[in-house]
Amino acid sequence: MNYDALDATYWANQRDRVEQLRQKISSRPTLGEGRVVPEDDSLAIGDGKRLWMAVMFIDICGFSSRGMETVEEQDLILRVLNLYFTEMIRIAEEYGGNVEKNTGDGLLVYFNDSEGTPPECGCKRAVSCALTMFAATNNLINPIVAASGASEIEFRVSIDYGAVTIARLGAPKRFNSNAAIGTTANFASKMLSFAKAGEIVIGQLARAQLPIDWQTRWTVVIPEATGWVYRKDNSPYRLYRYSGRWNSVA
Repeated sequence: MNYDALDATYWANQRDRVEQLRQKISSRPTLGEGRVVPEDDSLAIGDGKRLWMAVMFIDICGFSSRGMETVEEQDLILRVLNLYFTEMIRIAEEYGGNVEKNTGDGLLVYFNDSEGTPPECGCKRAVSCALTMFAATNNLINPIVAASGASEIEFRVSIDYGAVTIARLGAPKRFNSNAAIGTTANFASKMLSFAKAGEIVIGQLARAQLPIDWQTRWTVVIPEATGWVYRKDNSPYRLYRYSGRWNSVA
């Protein structure tokens, strides 16, 4: 995986993959009854692991305002979300991310340090992943969505960095799921309120993990007070907009 550019071979494979997914979704029958609840047994109930990682939230903008009353509207939304989330999850995994959950109109993804192929810090992989997600949505997914008559997908991204405990919570053989415990995960979700459609907002600690040229060329501090401060000296915790984008295929 190339974390510094959008590789031509990767992009060609991704374009083909999206088209195959479009064909598969198009041939899917209309809505039926029933559901399958996925299981995750990687952690025992009550166990947790503390890891240094980048935490990324993805949120579709204006999702609740879409028409979803009729069977036809719900079926169309299902197909759009299937296309979008399937590809976003694949991209996240290709950049070494661990998809913790689908929030309905978004995703929560972890990027542990020193993972990926080749290994790289979590923050650089998270930002690179977000850039590829925007490129794929704008150039591959939204043309399909628009042709179906649905509104194009707009989304926003927030990324922060720190120590997070990933724990398995709930009741055995009943409801249980992984949960992110720690300030980093809590704040990363709240950071979305500072991001508009099409924007990437990163925390001060996440920015410090990026290559120096990425910091100086592509990040701009957000002047609004976040209300979050460092405990040790009460200094404000800064947020930044990351303005870089993949502008060509390498």
